[in-house]
Amino acid sequence: MGLDIYAGTLTRYYMHDWKSVVQQWAEANGMKFQRFAPNEEEIEEETDPARVREAVENWRDQIVAAVSQPGQEPFTPWPEDCERPYYTDKPDWDAYGALLLAAACYSYGEPLPATVSKGWDFMEHPLIRRLSEDQEKVWSLLRGAVWWIPLPDGFFFEAPLPTGNREVIATTAGLRQELERLNELAWRADEKTILGWSDTEGYPADGTVNDGTVQTGETHTVYDTQSLAKFAFSILYQALLFSEIHQVPILLDY
Repeated sequence: MGLDIYAGTLTRYYMHDWKSVVQQWAEANGMKFQRFAPNEEEIEEETDPARVREAVENWRDQIVAAVSQPGQEPFTPWPEDCERPYYTDKPDWDAYGALLLAAACYSYGEPLPATVSKGWDFMEHPLIRRLSEDQEKVWSLLRGAVWWIPLPDGFFFEAPLPTGNREVIATTAGLRQELERLNELAWRADEKTILGWSDTEGYPADGTVNDGTVQTGETHTVYDTQSLAKFAFSILYQALLFSEIHQVPILLDY
């Protein structure tokens, strides 16, 4: 079960009107692609965009009303449709875990391990567990957030998603604060450098593609932690910029 980052409207997401980078790559290389989602059966297979949009907007309005503070100007709901563009990329779990490990290590002034193993159980790492339970250093990334909705204040909460599953939902304002905090602690990189990490950092290649045929090479089972953390950071940062421009949520898709 891999991990993709999606930034776009919920209407488009639930209409399955988007393609992951793996799907785009497969189609560009003349290969078949089939997506399996473990929770797919929990989502009603509605094919009418107007009905999906209505359901999503109803959920959105309830959430926005619930988190708006009495006596203050209520939050403005973000727009929903199937026309707005979307952003997506694939950090996968190993890189996402490396990002969390970087947040934990740099938060506590501990050295970042040089490598991580493929398929490692990052939530069992002592420093990640420590930061996930820390009542003073609070990160939505370490508290199980799976969605970040475009609101101007930084906070997170637990609530049902449109499918009914209860999950931790945070805000894009809070995500920006966390990414800026991590960059300040770890790298102090400028935006141009950060944007480039999604191309220059990440996983080593396990093979090549020639004329639609995959040719396997060395299988890597150990990864550079710093490189994976920068790769995942760049993807999340680009999703954040996209969200801020288009006022759309950011989702972990797995």
